[in-house]
Amino acid sequence: MIAMSFLYLRVSEENLRSSRFQSFQSDIGTIAANLEQSTYVSMQWLARLEAQNDYIIYVTDNGVPFLHNSLNGSVSSHSQELLSESLAAYSDQIEVAVASPDGSSYSGIWHMEYSFTSPTTGDSYYASRIDIERDNSTTLIVILYALNPLYESIRRQRILFVWIDVIACAALFAFAWFFTGRLLKPLRENQEKQLRFIAAASHELRTPLSVILASGECCENASGEERESFFRTIRREGQRMNSLIDDMLTLTRSGANRFPIEKSETDLDTLCLNAYEAFEPLCRGKNLTLTLSLPDEPLARCSCDADRIAQILSILLHNAVSYTPPGGRIELALRQCRERRISYEISVADTGIGVADTDKPYIFDRFYRAEKSRSAKGHFGLGLSIAYEITAAHRGRISVQDNPAGGSIFTVRLP
Repeated sequence: MIAMSFLYLRVSEENLRSSRFQSFQSDIGTIAANLEQSTYVSMQWLARLEAQNDYIIYVTDNGVPFLHNSLNGSVSSHSQELLSESLAAYSDQIEVAVASPDGSSYSGIWHMEYSFTSPTTGDSYYASRIDIERDNSTTLIVILYALNPLYESIRRQRILFVWIDVIACAALFAFAWFFTGRLLKPLRENQEKQLRFIAAASHELRTPLSVILASGECCENASGEERESFFRTIRREGQRMNSLIDDMLTLTRSGANRFPIEKSETDLDTLCLNAYEAFEPLCRGKNLTLTLSLPDEPLARCSCDADRIAQILSILLHNAVSYTPPGGRIELALRQCRERRISYEISVADTGIGVADTDKPYIFDRFYRAEKSRSAKGHFGLGLSIAYEITAAHRGRISVQDNPAGGSIFTVRLP
């Protein structure tokens, strides 16, 4: 961007110089035409030219300076030196030989424009030398135009371009800083989540592994009944580790876009009834009331993966049982919606401890765990993440809201 701006600035300056020189040449052409039609040079006309165009004009007739030169101070030593420098530059740059074909002197007017820089002051000028030959009389007119206004205009233009570049670079830097930060933010968050997940998974794996190792060592000197007890402990902790590893592999396949979904025509009411029958004894043992609410009218079959939907029901009911105190109530409900298109809504409502508002935006995050203490055995903070991934694979939605009776309501909507 800076290179392009400087290239444009260079082209603009060249065009500005060229345009000003062409304008100077055009003015001189007009002046020469007027001189060719006039029989004399008026001092008033010369003074008007100088005032209107910021010109410096020297006039000599047969080598004698005009009175105009004396009136405007052109006979000063500095002015004479500037005149001599302009004529010297003319001689160095241009060679003119004007004569008629028969060798006699030429009668008429000609002019030539050029540029030069004063060796003494360093100022630059556009100059024009006009020679008039009439009746054995030679009139020389030198017109100078100082380029200081032009260079001042170029200087202002350069300052303007520098400020434009500075502002543009600052804006680009701010734009890049802002959007690069936004691009990197998900990566940073994902990295932090992975670190938290690794720490949580390591903690969860270390606990059963320590129990297994300790039980294995105790088996060496234990009696038959004690050894059987240690074996049951090893089996139970091994199953716990296997469950955690399965959950981690499930999320890994989801993150790699290889989440296994095998859809088929499924009766959702049958899945809900099976889930109710599986968890009802567990709820009864913990003094919890589990109810099932199904529509009265027959439901259309849903195209989904029955095993995965059953896994969602198991995750939601397991959480509800774990976080609802004795005497609480859990309701599993299924209904069909016909608002825009046919869809199914499965909800699990409990009267448990609920979900804090600060945790709701992150509760389905695969690496997020609201229960920092990990006090509940069998819960690794991955169940809701798996439920979310299964629902997303079915192009559905899962959400959580507060239960007016206390606790939470988890809702799964399937197309």
